[in-house]
Amino acid sequence: MGALGFVGLGAMGSRITDRLLAPDRRVYGTNRTPGRGAALVERGMVWRDTPRQVAEAADVVFSMVTDDRALRAVTSGPDGILAGLEPGKVYVDMSTVSPQASIEVAARVREIGAEMLDAPVSGSVPAAEEGTLTIIVGGSPEAFERVEPILRQLGTTVRRIGENGSALLMKLALNISLAEQVLAFSEGVLLAERGGIDRSVAVSVLIDSGLGSPMLKSRGPLVLDLPDRGWFDVALMRKDLHLALESAGSLNVPLPSAAVAKQLFTAAHAMGYGDRDIAVVYEVLAEMAGQ
Repeated sequence: MGALGFVGLGAMGSRITDRLLAPDRRVYGTNRTPGRGAALVERGMVWRDTPRQVAEAADVVFSMVTDDRALRAVTSGPDGILAGLEPGKVYVDMSTVSPQASIEVAARVREIGAEMLDAPVSGSVPAAEEGTLTIIVGGSPEAFERVEPILRQLGTTVRRIGENGSALLMKLALNISLAEQVLAFSEGVLLAERGGIDRSVAVSVLIDSGLGSPMLKSRGPLVLDLPDRGWFDVALMRKDLHLALESAGSLNVPLPSAAVAKQLFTAAHAMGYGDRDIAVVYEVLAEMAGQ
């Protein structure tokens, strides 16, 4: 496969890059905040100063950034990824951005003679560390076939579902369910607690019931012990719900429960919880209830 590159070494990107490192493989990387790459450099990653330099050095370049604006920032301009791509290379963006923004970048990549895949992931920091992510992919079958072996080092489920943009639409659909499950779970725990049931008992009963999805089993206990650093923070979920509602509007699809969830995550953000894990919605509801 040759050399790999990674642009965006945040909480998820750094873990994914770490899994790509191997004695027989050269991995190049960069990040807007250089300090985030220090540990990876110690483990063998080769630092490059710009996304363009990463793309020039790599046969397959990955990116994972926060939103449409960040995607355009790392791909465009004289120091962007597109400036470093050449015919035959593959660009895999693992960000959760709007399908339209990704489709627009993919068209520019094709003009160069390269290929682009959108490959958003489902799963949080622990799954990235363990290589158990779910990765859904949009783009050409040929480009997917080239990078599938690499993606299977990162996830236990890797599936191409259609052309460019399709995986991002599917990721937004997944995150609607994630937000609503966390919200409904938090409502149930708070109701039980306000009625005199110990919070830990309520959490245990809900998780062990037929409602206890794998997501709730892993994330539900965070209601009892909220991590200082979010696995998936409120600001990102608020952004994804906004993108989902935008996409729904263009497709004339009603999303009433997603709209309610967005209101709660917007409230959480306004209350100063933007960088906390989405499990903080329980505390937001508790504050609203005067607890």
